[in-house]
Amino acid sequence: MAVTSRRWAHLNPFTPLSTALRRRFERWWQARLPLSDTLQLTQRNVYILPTTPGWVLAATLAVLLLASINYQLNLGYLLTFLLAGCAAVGMHVAHATLRGLDLKLVAPEAQFAGRSAVLTVQLSNSRRRARRAIALSLQDTRHWAFTDVPARGSSTVHVAFMPTTRGLHRVPALTAETRFPLGSFRVWCYWRPAAQLLVYPAPETHAPPLPPATPQPGHSAHSPSQASSEFDGVRAYRRGDPRKLIVWKKAAKSGELVSRDSPQSQPQALWLDLAQTGGGTLEARLSRLCAWVLQAEALGLDYGLRLPGRELKPDTGALHQRRCLEALALA
Repeated sequence: MAVTSRRWAHLNPFTPLSTALRRRFERWWQARLPLSDTLQLTQRNVYILPTTPGWVLAATLAVLLLASINYQLNLGYLLTFLLAGCAAVGMHVAHATLRGLDLKLVAPEAQFAGRSAVLTVQLSNSRRRARRAIALSLQDTRHWAFTDVPARGSSTVHVAFMPTTRGLHRVPALTAETRFPLGSFRVWCYWRPAAQLLVYPAPETHAPPLPPATPQPGHSAHSPSQASSEFDGVRAYRRGDPRKLIVWKKAAKSGELVSRDSPQSQPQALWLDLAQTGGGTLEARLSRLCAWVLQAEALGLDYGLRLPGRELKPDTGALHQRRCLEALALA
């Protein structure tokens, strides 16, 4: 029957209307929830309803009760009220499994578009009873991550999702759920984290070689300010100078490292410019710049980034790379 109903669901003229109403209700419901990276579960934000096995159990108890009344079966009364008591205790235990937990979202790290981003959620339990079979998932998906939270302890759950476009994205809403211990009741809560995830452009797979570097302005082969009175054509040592250019006699006499100044030793600046990426869409050009940034950093080069309305001076290091990637993500 369920397969047949799904098969003919597209012929029901009220199906689009019911779907639209459900989505509209979900948007209205989510808008009422506050944005916060921490959430304490109380009676106000924990909900409970019977599951399908729970409704079957209720129907079975009703049939048992009617049969016991009709036939005056004392053992039937005993069995009916025993099962009803177990269901009532299970409902209380299920609700208490979530109630009182503290949820905290660890700030997510930036990720490249098209790659899976992992959200880390910490569950803290301040009570003397362990919490069993707690599941977390994104609200729009049903890929559950299960965990147990020990008594007066904490547990960590990882939930993954895949952002498809670059930019600054809000972390999607999460759902925490449990059906412990009998599975006859579903206890859940909704959570809207306030954190945002920065998504970098996806680096181009087969990017062309880096553009050629150009000499930095203001540096000449024989600058008077950098020359030495005893050794002509030398300058102060700069990071990255080859050892063969270091004047070791001068270093032995004065204890100061100096290098021979030559056109070949002039500092080169590698500029990664959006205008150098050729044609194509903006996303393709940003992907090429992203690949160039990763290549230049892997080679240890000093590189700068030029975007419309923004320019990052040549530098190197993890901090400079992150700044360049952030500029590309928000371009």
